[in-house]
Amino acid sequence: MTMLLITVDTELSAALYQRGVGLEENLHRSIRGEVDGQRYGIEWQMTLMERHGLKGVFFLDPMPALLYGSGFLKPVVDAVAGRGHEIQLHIHSEWLRWAKISPVGGRQGRNIGDFSLADQTLLLGLGKSLLEEAGAPAITAFRAGNFGANDDTLRALAQVGIAWDSSVNPTYLGSDCAISMDGLAGPRRTFGVTEIPVSGIADRPGRFRPAQICAMSAAEMRAGLRHAAREQQAAFVVVTHSFEMLSRDRARPNRAVMRRFERLCEEAQRLPGIRTGGFADLAPSLDNDVPGFTLAQPSRTRTASRMVQQLWANWRYERKLVPA
Repeated sequence: MTMLLITVDTELSAALYQRGVGLEENLHRSIRGEVDGQRYGIEWQMTLMERHGLKGVFFLDPMPALLYGSGFLKPVVDAVAGRGHEIQLHIHSEWLRWAKISPVGGRQGRNIGDFSLADQTLLLGLGKSLLEEAGAPAITAFRAGNFGANDDTLRALAQVGIAWDSSVNPTYLGSDCAISMDGLAGPRRTFGVTEIPVSGIADRPGRFRPAQICAMSAAEMRAGLRHAAREQQAAFVVVTHSFEMLSRDRARPNRAVMRRFERLCEEAQRLPGIRTGGFADLAPSLDNDVPGFTLAQPSRTRTASRMVQQLWANWRYERKLVPA
């Protein structure tokens, strides 16, 4: 049985903050995904998953609490946990640039992996405490913002009692992600933590495409999920964001991406060999990093179809930006 982990990186936008957008507006645009009084963010995502009997994992970034205080976290935690979904820890260390009081002595970095082991341990412990004090059940999993973790991140997670990490995205290995791991693998126990990489497919020979809602067509996602179930892989990890159902300017719903999410949920509901859950539903000993691990193989038809869809979506988006 393959566990499908539908993970949602849930975060305020540092870019919007830099443009002078306040907390409430940032919440509307980045987490609630609100457009014209309708919400396409975490509430829409939870409703869709619940309609298909699925459970999601919401990796919530508490770092803006260093600017705004921790009060904004509780309504988000309550909304997610109150509906039976899972809250886990996400950290974008960019927010340290604007912290009123820095927990790491004013040191800054784009990624958590830019910091020392001691600083990472402090930041992870702080983030875990902020979420739990806001009402989240015990935090057991982490994903680095920008997938920007390194081996010290895993060591630090073990020190603060976080058992799972999902910061390996093979697309980022060798750049932002500096964890010493072949990302084309299943779960692996390393440095005292079980690493569960972001899943994906081979969309061309030697080319990895991550299982992210906005990056993979419905057909590609279906192929990856069916391959994982057929091979009885332990887990298939899908990534999306709280704002991903909106257009790039967050001014309108992105119907194409919404349809992809809907197709994923439909497939997950009906596909034998698949169940969904959170990290709390995984076996503590989970580890299927075996030599036989494979990806769904390339299909020119699937790849070409996705490229056409993206070109069409981009053309429509650009047309909307051209003044009449």
